[in-house]
Amino acid sequence: MELRVAPVAWARRTDVVVVGTGAAGLSALLPLVAAGVDCVAVTRGDPTDSATAWAQGGLAAVWEQSDSVDSHVVDTLDAGAGLCDPVAVADLVASAPDAVLRLIELGAAFDRATDGTYDLHLEGGHSHRRILHTDDATGAEVERALWAALQRATAGTVLLPHTRLVDVMTDDAGSACGVRVLDGTGRIGEVRADAVVLATGGLGQLWPVTTNPSIATADGLAAALRAGAAARDLEFIQFHPTVLAERDADGRGVLLSEALRGEGAVLVDRSGRRVMDRVHPLGDLAPRDVVSAAIMAHLADSGDDHVFLDLTALGATRLQRSFPGITRLCRERGYDPATSPVPVLPAAHYSCGGIAADLWGRTSVPGLFAVGEVAGTGVHGANRLASNSLTEALVAGHRVGDLLSGALPRPGAPSARAVVSTADPSHLPALQTAMQEHVFVARSGGGLADALASLAEVLGSGTDPTGRAGHRDLTATNLTLAAQAITAAAALRTESRGCHRRVDHPTPAPAWERRIVITLADGRLRLSNAPLTHTERTAA
Repeated sequence: MELRVAPVAWARRTDVVVVGTGAAGLSALLPLVAAGVDCVAVTRGDPTDSATAWAQGGLAAVWEQSDSVDSHVVDTLDAGAGLCDPVAVADLVASAPDAVLRLIELGAAFDRATDGTYDLHLEGGHSHRRILHTDDATGAEVERALWAALQRATAGTVLLPHTRLVDVMTDDAGSACGVRVLDGTGRIGEVRADAVVLATGGLGQLWPVTTNPSIATADGLAAALRAGAAARDLEFIQFHPTVLAERDADGRGVLLSEALRGEGAVLVDRSGRRVMDRVHPLGDLAPRDVVSAAIMAHLADSGDDHVFLDLTALGATRLQRSFPGITRLCRERGYDPATSPVPVLPAAHYSCGGIAADLWGRTSVPGLFAVGEVAGTGVHGANRLASNSLTEALVAGHRVGDLLSGALPRPGAPSARAVVSTADPSHLPALQTAMQEHVFVARSGGGLADALASLAEVLGSGTDPTGRAGHRDLTATNLTLAAQAITAAAALRTESRGCHRRVDHPTPAPAWERRIVITLADGRLRLSNAPLTHTERTAA
């Protein structure tokens, strides 16, 4: 399937097209450029407008002798609630220190203690301090270092800024052979390529408040599904437990990093009682799914609108020194975290699943690769361990770049697929409302059925007879397809596991230690459940 759009206004040819310029996309481009591979980089905004640049936390990697790879693996598996691929997890954790060292060699600077060693943070679910950070703006430093490195070696790379993915093109055999895009002037273009790398990030804009940027509209996931790729684990959406609760919040929420709790901040209710007492052995540093669920359960019992994050024990000096961005954002909104607790609520944060891929980015479609948040590698399982995602982006991005530097597929010319209409953008507010009401932290069979019924009316509801789909049409179409896939998977999984919580099935079910795999065929989503397999090759 492919979207009905205006006629193609321009075309170009390259070896590899990389869609997205966050940590995963830039990490893929660097080895390709070093090997002299001709590349085109497509990005929605300016080159550094990505979710990476928004990341507050840091990079998880074993860095001290008191820590161990085994401990990091165990923490990741525990957070993943039985659905991680343990071989992939072990691979990622073992590869993480070298990935961070590569980044440091490119010029990334991380905070150090007074003795010159790295100042390591502790975050939820981690048993050791192993989070490298740059104040509370680590992602911005990662993005800066990678982009600067690419600028130093851009020979052979063409950058297409303010250009948006429309569809992945495929040949007669079903192999990826390029992308169709919407450029900054509103024209449709085609970039034909031997390989396509999707590093398009997440889908947080499905909810009315999210920590994600405005470009997190499921473009990569939707395009991959239309191209025939399999997705998996889509029901597992991580809701960050501590986002500033604002009455008129709309769009991006103010994230209060988990590192704050690692340094002593605690969750309390309006009476000052600890929310996480007797909920989990790790208390306020329990995995994010546990903390978000505990907050929502507390609100349901108390009737309150929010809980509070009490940072006052850190003091003004320490907050300003270690968390200057968070302190500034709170004060701009009338809260002084040094003197009084700050109101917080869970909000959409990270997609633990995605396009089925391995840590080399290989998907079920030959020539199509997926890295970063858009990929479902099995590393995160049913709930992502804090700060593993930037590390995964560095590892998988570099690997796919290395892989394609050695040999490229040779697909044929683009072949036409069944054409579908776009969705009506006017439905987007209702879509977000349905996701917030029925596909949020706590879900139920009845609510999920209601959400699916409303979503079924949206897809294909576009009415533009010219087929000249613009950004709002693409956003509505891609978010609706992603919403349908997530909601259908959530309805099928009749248990509570990780960040998928069903009030009508409140406990994990051993029979559901399986993955839900989703494909799109003949205009319909097909769901199947498959036994867990470890590091299975998803491409021939």
